[in-house]
Amino acid sequence: MPVNLTAPTVLLPIAGVRLATAASAMRYKNRDDLVLIELDPAAEVAAVFTQNKFRAPPVELASANLHAATPRYLIINAGNANAGSGVAGMHAAEQTCLDVAEQCAVNANQVLPFSTGVIGELLDSNKIKVCLTDLQQQLSEDNWLQAAAAILTTDIVAKGQSKQVLLQGKMITITGMTKGSGMIQPNMATMLAYVATDLAIPKDVLERLLKETVEQSFNAITVDSDTSTNDACVLIASASAALNYDDLNDTEQLIFETALLELMQTLAQSIIRDGEGATKFVSVEVATAADKMLAKKVAMSIANSPLVKTALAASDANWGRILAAAGKVESDELNLANASLTVNDIVIWKDGSIHSSYTEEKGKQAFMQDEIKLLIDLNDGSESFTVWTCDLTHEYIRINAEYRS
Repeated sequence: MPVNLTAPTVLLPIAGVRLATAASAMRYKNRDDLVLIELDPAAEVAAVFTQNKFRAPPVELASANLHAATPRYLIINAGNANAGSGVAGMHAAEQTCLDVAEQCAVNANQVLPFSTGVIGELLDSNKIKVCLTDLQQQLSEDNWLQAAAAILTTDIVAKGQSKQVLLQGKMITITGMTKGSGMIQPNMATMLAYVATDLAIPKDVLERLLKETVEQSFNAITVDSDTSTNDACVLIASASAALNYDDLNDTEQLIFETALLELMQTLAQSIIRDGEGATKFVSVEVATAADKMLAKKVAMSIANSPLVKTALAASDANWGRILAAAGKVESDELNLANASLTVNDIVIWKDGSIHSSYTEEKGKQAFMQDEIKLLIDLNDGSESFTVWTCDLTHEYIRINAEYRS
C-alpha cells in the first residue's frame, strides 16, 4: 500500500483548461485510460521530456510540436507507451494528432501526444480516434480528478494537488496531477506530470520556472534508478486570472514560485510514496557539501543503492551500507573524513567513528519507521540537496516480473 498517501478528493479547476476522460480498452478493462486536455488560445505551455536516448515517438513528436506552434490540445493514453515502435509508432502518434486536430478544428502541430505503459507495443491510434467525439463533448474545467485517475498504470492511487495564493487581491490557483510508480529516476521514470495555473506567465519565464522546479522535485526522486522512454512534465499558464507574473513585485513573485515548487515537490513525493512495492518513504539529504551537484550525486548514490534499499525494507540498521554508497561516488571533491550520519535524529557516525550515544536498539527503532530521513553532513562546504526514494521489496520484484503477463 502507498506510504501515507491517499488519492485527492478535490482538485480545483483552472479557467482556460478543460479536461475529459474516456475508456479506449487499450489495455485496461472497465476504466478510463484516455485524457484530452483543451487549452485556451491565450495559454502558454512549457514542457521537459526524458533525456533517455531511447525516447518514444510521442515524446519526439510532442517536443517537435511544442516548438512549432502554440499547443491547444494534449492527448494522453495509458497502457501503451508506443515506445520501441519505430517508424510505425511515429506514424501512429502523428495520426493521433491529426485525428485530434480534425475533431477539434486546430492544426495537427497544435496537439501534443503523450503515452505511458508497456514498451515495445505499437499504439493502435484507431482506439483513440473512436473516443474523440465523446472526449470533446465531455470537456470540463472540473475533470481534474477523473484525469488524474485515467493516466495511471501500475500506480495504486491517483496523485494530484491544488494550491492557492492571494496576489494583488486576486486568488491565483495552481493545480497539478502526476502518475508514476516504477521505472522512476527522471532526467529532464515512467512518469507524466501536468501542472496548470491561471496566472499569466510569459513563455520564457514559464520555461525557467519549470526547469528550476523540476530540478528540485521530479529530478530529485528515484524508485529504481531507471529513466523511462516516455517521461514528460508540462507546465501551463492559462492567463485567465487577469494578472501577469511580470506585474508582480519581487515578494509576490517569490510567493508564487514557492507555492509552485511546493506543489511540484508534493507531486514528486507522491510518486515515491506510491512506489512499486514500497513500504517506506525515505528522504536522503546531503548537507554542507562543496557544491550542489556533488551533494546530488552522493544523495542519488545512496538512494539508488540496492543494499541500502533492501536494508530499509527489512528495517535493518545496517548503516555501513549508507556510508559505503556515499563513498563510491567518484569525485576528487568528496571527503568523508569529517562526515556525520544521522537517521531520524539518531546520530550514528561522527568524526570518523560510531557516535558515543549510538546503540543498536536506537538504530533499530529509527529504521523501523515508515518515514525515514537519512542525513549525511559532509562538513565540507555550504551546499545541500535532498532526494526522495523508497525501499526495495519482494513486491517490487513481483510487480515487474509479472508486468506483461
